[in-house]
Amino acid sequence: MAKKDKAHVSETPATQLLKAHKVEFTEHPYEYVEHGGTSESARQLGLDEHAVVKTLVMQDQDGRPLLVLMHGDCTVSTKNLARQIGAKSVEPCKPEVANRHSGYLVGGTSPFGTRKEMPVYIESSILDLPRIAINGGRRGFLVQIAPRVCVELLDAKPVQCALAQ
Repeated sequence: MAKKDKAHVSETPATQLLKAHKVEFTEHPYEYVEHGGTSESARQLGLDEHAVVKTLVMQDQDGRPLLVLMHGDCTVSTKNLARQIGAKSVEPCKPEVANRHSGYLVGGTSPFGTRKEMPVYIESSILDLPRIAINGGRRGFLVQIAPRVCVELLDAKPVQCALAQ
């Protein structure tokens, strides 16, 4: 019985939203490692890090928050992103600011069920993948979904701003 409990992660705002919209997803809990990032979750779950998508809380020059969905093995070219979204500049939010905007702890940020509604930008090549693993709203918890769900539910706008790490 205890083993079964560990495999199921209790509801989060993200999973509640996915269920409310009848989105098919699978739950993938793993042992959270501080600063382990997508390489650690991919290693533990036996996934390709390129298909593990990180949710980054960033802000424009006026401090307006936005979310960027990026391949786990890539970084964001903030210059390219700013140019594509018509901003002067874009930078990552400080962790405490990111937590306040999203309602999630950094390391457990999901683009689904955020506290504040924010524009979402998705690296366009993510949409070419058959399935992605993305944070389910808690540290140590990914959900696998079809990438188009990000466009359908979040109105995520495709951008090209990936830099290989």
